[in-house]
Amino acid sequence: MKILLVYPEYPVTFWSFKYALRFVNKQSNLPPLGILTVAAMLPEEWNLRLVDMNVEPLRDSQIAKADYVMISAMNIQQKSVREVMSRCKAMGKKIICGGPLFSTEPEKYDDADHLLLYEGEDSIPAFLEDLKNGTPKHIYDKKSFPHLSHTPVPRWDLLKKNAYAMMSLQFSRGCPFNCEFCNIVSLFGRSPRTKSPVQILTELEAIYAAGWRGGLFFVDDNFIGNKKLLKQEVLPAMISWMKKHDYPFTFFTEVSINLSDDEELMNLMADAGFDNVFIGIETIDENCLDECNKVQNLSRDLSSCVKKIQQHGMQVQGGFILGFDHEKPTIFQNMINFIQNSGIVTAMVGLLTAPPGTRLYDRMKEEGRISSEFTGLNTDTNTNIIPKMDMSVLLDGYKKVVHGIYNTKNYYQRVRTFLENFRPRGLHRKKLQFVEILAFFKSCLLFGIRDKNREDFWALLSWAWKKRKQTVGIFSRAVTFSIYGYHFRKCLPERE
Repeated sequence: MKILLVYPEYPVTFWSFKYALRFVNKQSNLPPLGILTVAAMLPEEWNLRLVDMNVEPLRDSQIAKADYVMISAMNIQQKSVREVMSRCKAMGKKIICGGPLFSTEPEKYDDADHLLLYEGEDSIPAFLEDLKNGTPKHIYDKKSFPHLSHTPVPRWDLLKKNAYAMMSLQFSRGCPFNCEFCNIVSLFGRSPRTKSPVQILTELEAIYAAGWRGGLFFVDDNFIGNKKLLKQEVLPAMISWMKKHDYPFTFFTEVSINLSDDEELMNLMADAGFDNVFIGIETIDENCLDECNKVQNLSRDLSSCVKKIQQHGMQVQGGFILGFDHEKPTIFQNMINFIQNSGIVTAMVGLLTAPPGTRLYDRMKEEGRISSEFTGLNTDTNTNIIPKMDMSVLLDGYKKVVHGIYNTKNYYQRVRTFLENFRPRGLHRKKLQFVEILAFFKSCLLFGIRDKNREDFWALLSWAWKKRKQTVGIFSRAVTFSIYGYHFRKCLPERE
């Protein structure tokens, strides 16, 4: 069998970091971990080729050579998915589709030859057995939550690693919380299923052996869903491994705000090499948090929680949502103030959307408030629901927030607020590379000479240079954040 594995293209979004990646000659932020893991489940004798359309174009000659084209995608990639499927069909190629996009809305892709829904640990073996017997089914939709003990090491050999800013791996699936707008529970359940410490170390070894040094993203939707296992086994094993290998990686993952309640867990994560976490803050309005069942964020000083995590050596990236039913117009300025004061440099603010399969989608449908199809986008003016707040007021307020936090003055001030509070462990010490030196000079040219707000840029760098002996890596982080800010400003919606 000749199998062409295709990962469709992402649009340029807040999280794509497309404009920032150009500074370091990278094409994509993260590799397609799902399809690399699926590849490891396929027969060894099959001939596999991966095309990640975010780093290289898909050529007709590649499609022509394939017996099957396997497509994995998320909702945000659906436009590219349609284009790929059309090309394959025009060439008479059979298509196998899997991943969150197809699992949540399979009816839209009934024209695929085979739909392998939900988790590959179940659907792939069933499909392979039927294919061997000459009786492959159109759809495999057994919804279960398989244990991850037999999940294989991803096929890193298929990847053009130098095209990516980070590598990725997975520890767990599922989340113990059940936020109304989130489809993680419907896809992966509420009881986190985990890999063993041995599996995690095996994957670290595989990535290390492949020559990678630098950032690693744990793609878990809530890395701390099983705190006991993390504290007693996984993190101590990672700490030992990292020391033995002289700290070749830094780690980034997604957690819930209750990480700030656990001093031991924060210290273990920082000692293992975690220096960055994403947290869904969503909103600072208690009524809205109650509305969406974000119970883990209720009745706490969110800003203090964020600062506490920062002080333990981890940057906090934050997700924020506008458009909840209980919001008042005061939310817009209040959100700006919170983001500025908390020092959340990377703050993704989007409009409330309802993914199919969520309790929010069911409620909106029952209330007749689903206005369009779900696209996976929630920035600019993208939402598939009818909000209770007047839409023009909501959109004006949304633009006020994102332009308020990403104008250069506020953004650079927020970088300072964070770096003043940040206490990194400084475990990962890599040599400065030529591409990074070049990125610095590019940033000086673009932000320090050509930009009309260049004084803000030089003021930040001057401040960081003076503080460089007090905080490990503070100057390089200031430069990096300047480049991130450029990407964020390029992604802002136009403000009338």
